[in-house]
Amino acid sequence: MRNFTFIGFIVFLVGVVLSSNAQTISTPSLGFTQACASPSFNTYYTTFSFSADIAASSSNQFTIELSDASGSFANGQVILTTNAGEYTSSPATVQFSLPTNTAGESYKIRIKSSAPSATSVGSTSFPAYYKIQDSPFTINNLIGSAAFCSGGSYLLTIDNPGSGDNDSPLQYPSLTFNWYKETSATTSELVGTGETFAVTSAGTYFCETNYGSCTSDSYSNRVTISEASSGTTSEISSSLGNPYCSAEGATTLSTINADAYQWYKDDKKIDGATSQTYVTDESGTYSVSIDLGQCSTTASITLETSGFTSSIDVDETNSIQEGETLTATVMTTANNPTFQWYLNDVLISGVSGNSYAASETGDYKVVVTQTSGCAASEEFLFSLVVTEPFPDVSNIPNIISPNGDGINDTWVIPVEYTSGSDTEVVIMSAQGKIVHQSNNYLNNWPESQIDFNEINSVYYYIITTASNAVKKGSITVVK
Repeated sequence: MRNFTFIGFIVFLVGVVLSSNAQTISTPSLGFTQACASPSFNTYYTTFSFSADIAASSSNQFTIELSDASGSFANGQVILTTNAGEYTSSPATVQFSLPTNTAGESYKIRIKSSAPSATSVGSTSFPAYYKIQDSPFTINNLIGSAAFCSGGSYLLTIDNPGSGDNDSPLQYPSLTFNWYKETSATTSELVGTGETFAVTSAGTYFCETNYGSCTSDSYSNRVTISEASSGTTSEISSSLGNPYCSAEGATTLSTINADAYQWYKDDKKIDGATSQTYVTDESGTYSVSIDLGQCSTTASITLETSGFTSSIDVDETNSIQEGETLTATVMTTANNPTFQWYLNDVLISGVSGNSYAASETGDYKVVVTQTSGCAASEEFLFSLVVTEPFPDVSNIPNIISPNGDGINDTWVIPVEYTSGSDTEVVIMSAQGKIVHQSNNYLNNWPESQIDFNEINSVYYYIITTASNAVKKGSITVVK
């Protein structure tokens, strides 16, 4: 019994000695807390210690093994192998890079030696992602609004490849995606994952490539989705903005995704315009009827093609009396604008401001030109009639046409019956109601718009002079 005990003690002692000389590698220390790699940055370091027998081997090679995203080395992969005898002094700091398919929150690394063979325990876990795509991308064909019928849904998709320079993340099969709904101007909530997302509640949505705790620039445009019912309205967007510079070419008008469309310009149907988009370089009011299947909606936009907006403060047709002037003023958002004024298509010299005091009968035009930025212009037309307050007419007219064209708009009678002649002028309706009475007639009837119940209304006049001479007759008002 004592012999067996002595032999056991010797075996134990030999084991201790052998153990004290066994090859060992320490737990690798990481020089980072998370690894967010990309094509422009993929350099990381780990430091570890190793025993003297490993250091003494001139043929030894170290390997760095990366676990799977859960931290398991059962399916781990070697991401670096050093040269034989490259590291013979402990501790060693080794540089490595991440594979392009790395994506997860709980990776680990461990170190192995080849001569003699040894393996460290795994490092602390760390999130790691290779951001193979790290730029903004588009969803919903870059259309910023959409709608679905009550009780239905709207499918948001990542564009592939999308338009223009869109770097669609769908080109990289290893990537996954998160969908978010805005909850405020600065906050959002995760609502789904995958390459598409079916929206069932109104709100503003966007997508991000799933790079976990790593920040990235791989995110989409926002899309505002509403719940529609028949009679509601939607939106039209212009690819070049509104107003836009027509010198840049045509702009593309687009509306929400739907089953069918019909476009209109200035309330007139555009034949053949039945797609989601309509290309134009003309200003005007565009509208579209949108069939969503179980419901329908409409949308409209007033398109300006000058790159700026302008307005003038006079009517198309104007009338003044002799000796008066009509001041027309243009308001504009044009950059460094110039103004050219014309009378009967002849440039009015010496006039370059945004207003002009017109005093002659004729057709006027003002051209507004933007001289910096978009090279564009816009013009306004108006006409002016200058009338004599008391023209020398020989007869009392029996027809007038108050349509605002400056011609025969008022009942103009001979001077001997007008202001200063002490003549009474009375005008009555066909029913005998007095509509105008004056002892100082100014050739100004009718002074306001008359509501005519008949096509050509008839009025009657009685003119009584200071000597009691009386003139009677009728006035037909032609619409």
